[in-house]
Amino acid sequence: MRIKSRISLSVIHIVLLLSSIACIIPIALVLTASFTNENTILTKGYSLFPSAITLEAYRFVFKNPEQIINSYVVTIFVTVTGTLLSIMITAMVAYVICRKDFFLANKISFFIFFTLLFSGGLVPWYILISRILHLKDTPFALILPYVVTPFLVLLMKGFMSTIPFALIESAKMDGASEYRVFFSIIIPVSKSGLATIALFSVLIYWNDYWLSLLFIDTGKYVSLQLLLYRIMSNIDFLNSALAVANTSNIVLPSQSARFALAVVAAGPMLFIFPFFQRFFVKGITVGSIKG
Repeated sequence: MRIKSRISLSVIHIVLLLSSIACIIPIALVLTASFTNENTILTKGYSLFPSAITLEAYRFVFKNPEQIINSYVVTIFVTVTGTLLSIMITAMVAYVICRKDFFLANKISFFIFFTLLFSGGLVPWYILISRILHLKDTPFALILPYVVTPFLVLLMKGFMSTIPFALIESAKMDGASEYRVFFSIIIPVSKSGLATIALFSVLIYWNDYWLSLLFIDTGKYVSLQLLLYRIMSNIDFLNSALAVANTSNIVLPSQSARFALAVVAAGPMLFIFPFFQRFFVKGITVGSIKG
């Protein structure tokens, strides 16, 4: 039995190792391609071990570093502020609708679920943000629309439903108010769920370019993702213009720049994810089982 268990364990380790390698290779390929000479990519294709290494793509991307830095600051501010607001408001809403003694819990839960299936439409939403709330060309237009995400509310509700109601009742019998119960008991025991929705919120805010495209007209509050999209569009336009002009002696780092932009955009997330990893699986598993 011991030999069989060791063989089974070895097979599992090998499978997990191969799976890890399969996940690491694309990331390594993106990184090496961003340092590869454009002519090498066009003639020899992509390789994990390029023969010619250059910083040409990064020089092209950071040709205007002030705008990149400004967009980084905007995106970091939006991500941090939006994630903190999203965590707090999502947790509050989820706690209310998971309380069995709240008579409107089921109705509010249905209303939140209903918004997953139907929305008010793009035009009323745009009018609300730009004309009624007057948030156009402000960083808050990049924060407010994603503060409450119905999926995250229902996920957090499922997690909080696993907390014994007797714990809340005993705290109230000791004289604790609802605010004291929420901040001193519910929040500390919901760390896994909070970390899970925090990771989702970070990814939503960091990868978003749609809100910036809709509500930001000035370059001051352009998000990083939209700026990188514009850089890539400019590269494609210049390549088309060079092709029409038959200037074959000028080669822009089109392919390598794509990977350099991917590294610039996704690099910070690769460092943030490990901090949430140990909470992520537990939070999303528990929250998806009970609702």
